[in-house]
Amino acid sequence: MARAVALLSGGLDSTLSVLVMLGQGIDVTAVTFLTHFGCEITDRSSCSSDPSSNARRFGFDVKLCHLADKFIEIVKNPKYGRGRNMNPCMDCRVLMLREAKELMGLIGADFIITGEVLGQRPMTQRRETLPFMDRQAGLEGYVLRPLSARLLKPTIPELEGIVERERLYAISGRGRKPQMALAKELGLTDYPAPAGGCLLTEPNYSYRLRELLRRNPEPTVNDLHLLRVGRHFNLTDALLIVGRDKAENDRLEALALDGDCLLRADCIGTPIGLLRGNPQEEDILKAASITVRYSDLREMPLAPAIVTHGGRADRIEVAPAGEGLIEALRVQKGAGRPWPGRVRVR
Repeated sequence: MARAVALLSGGLDSTLSVLVMLGQGIDVTAVTFLTHFGCEITDRSSCSSDPSSNARRFGFDVKLCHLADKFIEIVKNPKYGRGRNMNPCMDCRVLMLREAKELMGLIGADFIITGEVLGQRPMTQRRETLPFMDRQAGLEGYVLRPLSARLLKPTIPELEGIVERERLYAISGRGRKPQMALAKELGLTDYPAPAGGCLLTEPNYSYRLRELLRRNPEPTVNDLHLLRVGRHFNLTDALLIVGRDKAENDRLEALALDGDCLLRADCIGTPIGLLRGNPQEEDILKAASITVRYSDLREMPLAPAIVTHGGRADRIEVAPAGEGLIEALRVQKGAGRPWPGRVRVR
């Protein structure tokens, strides 16, 4: 029996591609890739979805593969450029294809399948970029895209008769009606709504990440997790993050490290502020001022704040920050400096 490795996000397109191959008698082993940037099967912001229920229902195996530091490196230094934000989409896809190629060799698979649809995404799913990425991954001719295959050059498994080209599809564009019709035909009812992509496609998150990499070119996983929480403020030699609700307060306390400074207003309705870096006394005062600005004490001329650092808690009084200071220090999307654009593919 012929065997394929599938790149499976758990979304509609990739799941359909697996089902189309199963319908042709191909044994499919799927791999779902995880990163630190929202591509998680349990993450609401993710373009991925938990594939396990459909795997059990339709009878195929799924392996999880965390790209970890390999992915962080391409985020910092993408070879093929970025999209509009911090998303290194082509590098990401090439990395996934290379990892899938390794799995293909380990299990003796004949080819790779993906759920890519011609013209659906502007950076990676164009007619010229699909074969370019295959070549960069050392997989030219071995990547089959079942949903758009009849619009593309025949692959090796098609030419060798392993896959019947006539039973593949010619879907293109950003609409989902053809896929939804195919899902109904194949009995697929459990699939997520379309997602915009990973966190690296979001402008505000990308701006925060860019600022983090400028301050610290070697961020930890903990640093990356903090990017998703609260309001961020750049101080002289430190970063302040202020929670927006109880869930974020709890998250900040959970992510706090031994060297961090925690701040809160000395009242019930208070956010948690986390100060990380090498704060001087002026930074701590500004951080306390900003933290109490978002508390129930915001209208007071002077407000008490609790500063906890190194197991010691001190009570100080500060004036709640004014709007000018908030705007001057807040990390938010701005013009910034340009990032490398797309590269020409050959």
